[in-house]
Amino acid sequence: MARKSSRRPERKRKPDTESDPGIPPANNVRLNRFLAMSGVCSRRKADEMITAGLVRINGNVVSQLGTRVSAGDKVVVNGRLISPTKHTHILLNKPRDTITTTSDDRGRATVLDLVTIAGKEDMGLFPVGRLDRNTTGVLLITNDGELANRLMHPRYEIEKLYVVRADRPVEEVDFERLRSGVDLDGELVQADQVTFADPADRHIVGISLHEGRNRQIRRMMEALGYEVKKLERVRYAGLTTSRLRRGRWRTLEPFEVEGLYRKVKLKTK
Repeated sequence: MARKSSRRPERKRKPDTESDPGIPPANNVRLNRFLAMSGVCSRRKADEMITAGLVRINGNVVSQLGTRVSAGDKVVVNGRLISPTKHTHILLNKPRDTITTTSDDRGRATVLDLVTIAGKEDMGLFPVGRLDRNTTGVLLITNDGELANRLMHPRYEIEKLYVVRADRPVEEVDFERLRSGVDLDGELVQADQVTFADPADRHIVGISLHEGRNRQIRRMMEALGYEVKKLERVRYAGLTTSRLRRGRWRTLEPFEVEGLYRKVKLKTK
């Protein structure tokens, strides 16, 4: 199957507001970036809110794009004071029967229910992208709005690697169709890479994608006449659940966060 991703050794250092990507800078940065890094919204949405007159700095309505925020400025959006929050980045090994959302009005278990970090209600945490209710594996949870938006943007071609177990052995012709393209609602959709995860068991296929259409892998397999019995995301943006049991979570190490920032061309200062 795909080769294991290499990881840089962790560098021991003390975090600070200048070098730690988990703390957004609040000194002389563009207002739209400040709002994005504070987890309010994307930069594009921030620009829309600014031009609509929904943002105030030190009590004054701001409508000019390009306005900058300095240390000590009070930024208010729709009456809510926005503070530069220390960013949190969490890796969850998502189990089956959990919803990839922050809450559920039907009382179903959500991925946020599994994260027991103190004070999470005030952190503004949310999952990056989504996994189906019964899809398991790598899920990033954060309050780092700008990073999340870039990771989900097709421009940055973030790799997602899945392992699929089908209800019957995958035939060679269908294996090749996954590579060349499967018709979904009149559009040809293909995987970036397809491998047999275990050459001795053709029920199991590894599929790599750089895009994230709704239920894409399940729909591709169903279009070829297979039922997906099990689907796990084993890698996302270089992150894996190695040594992390199902249903457990951990915060990312500084070098892992820095790696994500590099993938989406974000500066850490």
